[in-house]
Amino acid sequence: MSESRLLLKNILFIDLETASLTERYDQLPERLQYHWKRKATKIKNEENVTPDELYFGRAAIYAEFGKIICIGVGGFYDQDTKFRAKTLVNSDEKSLLLEFKKLVEEHPAKEQLILCAHNGREFDFPYLCRRMLINGIKLPEILNITAKKPWEVMHIDTLEFWKFGDYKNYTSLDLLASVFDIPGSKSQMDGSEVNTTYYHQKDMDKIAVYCREDVVVLSQLYLKMNGREILDESNISRV
Repeated sequence: MSESRLLLKNILFIDLETASLTERYDQLPERLQYHWKRKATKIKNEENVTPDELYFGRAAIYAEFGKIICIGVGGFYDQDTKFRAKTLVNSDEKSLLLEFKKLVEEHPAKEQLILCAHNGREFDFPYLCRRMLINGIKLPEILNITAKKPWEVMHIDTLEFWKFGDYKNYTSLDLLASVFDIPGSKSQMDGSEVNTTYYHQKDMDKIAVYCREDVVVLSQLYLKMNGREILDESNISRV
């Protein structure tokens, strides 16, 4: 993996958890209801449910109809021998995004900072940018990639690396954790349950733990993909 030359301490591992913009379709602004109905006609709908029923299960993955409710972050320290992970959680999305922006802008790596996510190039990175702009937040330099050429964008995507140029299939982080025998892969819940957990159970702590563990697994996967040994659990802290 070409990123192996990078200093681990300069990489910020991230994961997003998103929810639908509102709990119910009929709570959306009228203009967005119209656009969701149009969007729904293009979404695979094997259960043949109505657009409003489809909204609760699928809207969260689209930045125009969803919102970020939790951001997991983590990084290596102590000469790359230890890893610390935590979650930023706030039901006020703008406050959450401002907190994340401050974190990346004040990171010790400064202009050397690199973001790493699983499926980051197609989900996490653009979703962050879109929701920041929607919330009226100026993009931090690390996410201001519009005018940059592909080779100038140093973000790391473990899914992109795993594809080896094969773009036919999506491989989940949990599956890769199983393949590489990485402990701590998710068992409590999966991404399809986040909206229910957020709106119906109102259990943000459960979502935060789920998100934080994703960050831990992501960091271990990165080590494996770079031919390194994963960290022992005793060297991983969760705050």
